Amino acid sequence: MADAVMDGAAIDGGETPLRVGGFTLTSRLVVGTGKYASYAEMARCLEASGTDCVTVAVRRERLLNAAGENILDHLDVSRYTLLPNTAGCFSATDAVRVARLGRELLRDLGNAGSEWVKLEVLGDQKTLLPDPVGTLEATEQLVADGFTVLVYTSDDPIIARRLKDLGAASVMPAGSPIGSGQGILNANSLSICLEYLKDGDPEYPVIVDAGVGTASDVAAAMELGVDGVLLNTAIAHAAAPLRMARAMRAACAAGRDAFLAGRIPRKRYAMASSPETDRIHSASAPTV
Repeated sequence: MADAVMDGAAIDGGETPLRVGGFTLTSRLVVGTGKYASYAEMARCLEASGTDCVTVAVRRERLLNAAGENILDHLDVSRYTLLPNTAGCFSATDAVRVARLGRELLRDLGNAGSEWVKLEVLGDQKTLLPDPVGTLEATEQLVADGFTVLVYTSDDPIIARRLKDLGAASVMPAGSPIGSGQGILNANSLSICLEYLKDGDPEYPVIVDAGVGTASDVAAAMELGVDGVLLNTAIAHAAAPLRMARAMRAACAAGRDAFLAGRIPRKRYAMASSPETDRIHSASAPTV
């Protein structure tokens, strides 16, 4: 089974779906569609990842590639919910315009994702870090316009809380800069974001977006208690993208299971794994 796509029921363990606003996703992995060597490779990797939601950059995506292929010819819109994103936008005005364009394009396709958007308002070309002021402004406008807004932000807990208060359906803090492959750089800040966003609202969806480099980064994020991970480059630019797509699927499921199972406490010193007292049977052991 080394080269076979794993059965979804076997690997995902009957996990409850992820709900974001009015949308329900069976997979907690959201995968991008850019940077692949070909659309055919993209389609194979999406299938192997187990995702049922793929995100498409409305502004950056070409209608036709050099071979005359349209990306939509390789995306089964009856299978995948398309999540348009505003990648490449550096102002609130631009991001709102692109979000509305994506909505109209998906309405024409009859895709269920026409009323939601992954919002990005970037600060500069070098870091691709979010512009907090522009992000807040665009979130407020798009929520008022009826969008289900999933918003890319930094790992700043204060900004994360303000975005939720503005009506964002999901706050998506970065693990590290977009495409950097550095993984989760500040687990403490992400944990505080989770605390603030889920206080009194434990089902509020928090999705790590950006910076994933390999499968262990996905597992680490999920073990913190986030509800999902969005990634693209880590699969598309891997030496073996299809194999990495399978690894990401397994890591997402494993990290989620580990979080729900609850890790043992960290201790300063050793504790024997075969203690002298049998803790399972000692309570009922007969007295001699």
